[in-house]
Amino acid sequence: MSRRALALLGAVLLDLTLGEPPNRFHPVVGIGRALWFGHGRFRRAPRKLQLVGGAATVSVVALGAAFIGRKLERHLPAPVLAFALKPTFSVKPLVREGLGVAEALENEDLPCARLKLRALVSRPTADLGPPLVAAAAIESLAENLSDSVVAPWLAYAGFGLAGAVAYRAINTADAMYGYRGDLEWLGKPAARTDDAVNWLPSRVTCLLLVAAATIAHGPQAGGRAFECWRLDGSKTASPNAGGPMSAMAGALGRRLEKPGHYVLGNGFPDPNADDIRRAARLVEAASAMTAVAVLASLGLRL
Repeated sequence: MSRRALALLGAVLLDLTLGEPPNRFHPVVGIGRALWFGHGRFRRAPRKLQLVGGAATVSVVALGAAFIGRKLERHLPAPVLAFALKPTFSVKPLVREGLGVAEALENEDLPCARLKLRALVSRPTADLGPPLVAAAAIESLAENLSDSVVAPWLAYAGFGLAGAVAYRAINTADAMYGYRGDLEWLGKPAARTDDAVNWLPSRVTCLLLVAAATIAHGPQAGGRAFECWRLDGSKTASPNAGGPMSAMAGALGRRLEKPGHYVLGNGFPDPNADDIRRAARLVEAASAMTAVAVLASLGLRL
């Protein structure tokens, strides 16, 4: 098995056993601080300068992260490299957050469910009823399967640790500044770059969910996942988030709604806590398939 494959295998084991490193040691926190430092210089600048400053900040931080990643990969042994790779993705912590929302809903503790949901979504949660809380959790599980698992693993398969950490820098910049509003022009470069690098992973994720639904629930569920992806995948503002979310809606046979923005799987029943658990199992299955495929690909490169 190649050194890169051994490092990925070790990183997956770390994810399953230890989860995320503490914030004070988490590289993504450092990336966020670097982005904040760069973007902060342009927050009150004219729009054109915000655009240039945003692009420069994302470029410098992503390239800097890639440079560090390349250096580490050259000099670290595979077991230590696994520790450097682990913060670029998240499987077990993602699933755990989703199951926490499900457990709160099962206990009929709606305030707790809303509070736990805030770890998964950026939308306001204070006024969401149980079906909308469940829908938001399921949507986040599907979207983050692409952003937090499939995309960094594909980047690692293609470009090593440099690719994985550069992807994480771009995705973090989009999460911090890629929204519309006062920071629209500052965040445009991050948002557009994130759209570009997630185009392929998003569609791979859709296919993985179709396959996972077929294996777990039969060909009918896989067919629903594909059909819902085809019909509803373009209904979200993001060109990449809608695909995995609509495929998940079809796989579960549940209606996913963000009020005032979109409805995916219209005509299906509203979701509940058990559907969050089913979504989590599909995320685990799709992650396992991705890991096997990437490990097989890396194992062939001796």
